[in-house]
Amino acid sequence: MRVFAIGDLHLDSTKEKPMDIFGDNWSDHEQKIIGSWQRSVSDDDLVLIPGDISWAMKLEDAKKDLELIDNLPGKKVLIRGNHDYWWSTKNKLNNLGFKSLEFLVNDIYVYNNIVICGVRGWDSYEINSDEDSKKIYDRELKRFEISLRMTKSFDCYKIAMLHFPPFNLDKSPNDFVDIMKEYNIDKCIYGHLHGKAGHKMVSEGYINGIDFLCVSSDYLDFELKEIAIER
Repeated sequence: MRVFAIGDLHLDSTKEKPMDIFGDNWSDHEQKIIGSWQRSVSDDDLVLIPGDISWAMKLEDAKKDLELIDNLPGKKVLIRGNHDYWWSTKNKLNNLGFKSLEFLVNDIYVYNNIVICGVRGWDSYEINSDEDSKKIYDRELKRFEISLRMTKSFDCYKIAMLHFPPFNLDKSPNDFVDIMKEYNIDKCIYGHLHGKAGHKMVSEGYINGIDFLCVSSDYLDFELKEIAIER
C-alpha cells in the first residue's frame, strides 16, 4: 500500500467554471490529474484530498464530480475546503453510496497502520481579523481537537489533513500546529495556496517535529504526490 495526496481538484462537471482563467497551467487540469492518478495509484493505495473538491453549490450537483473520483483507483479520504459549499452532514454524504470515498467530519479514518484526521481550518487572525473570521477560526480549531482526541488510542503513523495552511503571514506556525504537536501528529498536508503569490506562502519540511507538505494541485503541477510514511 502507498499513500498519495492532492488537493484543490476544483472539478466542474458542468464545465461552467473554466480554471484556465487563473493561468494557462490550469488548462485541461482535470485531465492532467486523472492521467497522473491512473498512472500512479493502485486499488489498494490511499489518496488524501484536503478540500476544494468540486465547484458545485449543492450536494446533488456535486455527485457527478464525486462519481469521477469514486471510479478512480484507490481508497480516498476527503475533507471540506472553503469552496465546497455542497458539503453536507456525514449521513447525507455516506448515503450517496460511494464505494471508495471516506468523508471526514469531526472523526478519523484508519487504514492499515495509518490514522487520518482532519478539518477545513481557516485563515489566522492576522490574515482575516474581523470578528466573524475569528469565530470560524476558533470553531475549526475546536472541531480539529475532536478528531485529534480520537487518535490518542492509536500507536501508529498519524496524518493530519487541513485545507488552509496552518501558518501565519510570516510563515510561523499557528494554533493548529500547536495542537497537532500536542497530539503527536507525524505529518500534515494542506492545500488552498494557488499561483505565484500563493506558492510563495508555502511552508514545508519538519517544523516543531511535524513534516508539512503543501499538496495544492497547481503547486504539484497536477501530479499526485506520494507521501512517505517513515515509521
